Amino acid sequence: MMNHTMTMNKPAQTSEKKLEGKVAIITGAGSGIGRAAAKKLAEHGAKICLMDLKDERTEEAASEIVAVGGEAIAADVDISDPDRVALGVEAVLDTWGKIDIVFANAGINGRIAPIEELTPEDWDQTLNTNLKGTFLVVKYAIPHMKENGGSIIITSSINGSRKFHSFGMSAYSSSKAGQVAFAKMAALELARYRIRVNVICPGAIETNIDENTFQSPEVKEIQIPVKYPEGSQPLEHGPGKPEQVADLVLFLASEDSSHITGTEVYIDGAESLL
Repeated sequence: MMNHTMTMNKPAQTSEKKLEGKVAIITGAGSGIGRAAAKKLAEHGAKICLMDLKDERTEEAASEIVAVGGEAIAADVDISDPDRVALGVEAVLDTWGKIDIVFANAGINGRIAPIEELTPEDWDQTLNTNLKGTFLVVKYAIPHMKENGGSIIITSSINGSRKFHSFGMSAYSSSKAGQVAFAKMAALELARYRIRVNVICPGAIETNIDENTFQSPEVKEIQIPVKYPEGSQPLEHGPGKPEQVADLVLFLASEDSSHITGTEVYIDGAESLL
């Protein structure tokens, strides 16, 4: 595990910092939505634990936080591994002594294939990363959030919650549907501790998740035509940006959303309404 603290003098405040003094865990923080969210939350005063597999991109993300005057540690964590997740949480407690925010964002597309072509190992890899990984980081963070409350945010998807026409994505969609159900159960269970649990459901966002996508030839032959004349996203006419999702994460992490829990929020430019 990497565990290093980076700090620098904070610049004079030029605007309200919504998360001053808060401590946040962000999984999948080395790239895409996680990286954008880490930077955004740090800009608003949060101290960030970037949990991801050891990668130079995680180091770069930490350097970006330093550049805006923040504090960060990087933890080499496979979120499907209970021991490594527990060690990552311990690193946060050793450094700052508390946890206020969890952004369970890490995930993969996994193998995209017809159900009959999926192997049990393919299924397990996707479910273990996306659903079990969410469970693990939330599980190990809860005991350290109960005293002061906080916010848990889970990255699900429009696939599995409002969109079901992506052939070959049964494992991925099942994991994403499971995250929504898990969040609702957790929201009810944790409300007495003032811990809010919400889900964001992005559509197409410009990230590197395709690096963890393995499409079988059978699926490539199955195509559904896009009927909307300008593409799949009526509002944007193209994929969303990680920074747009980061703005939503900031809202759900802050007291601006203090009465919102057990809710999924779609951020997809109306893609899932087609």
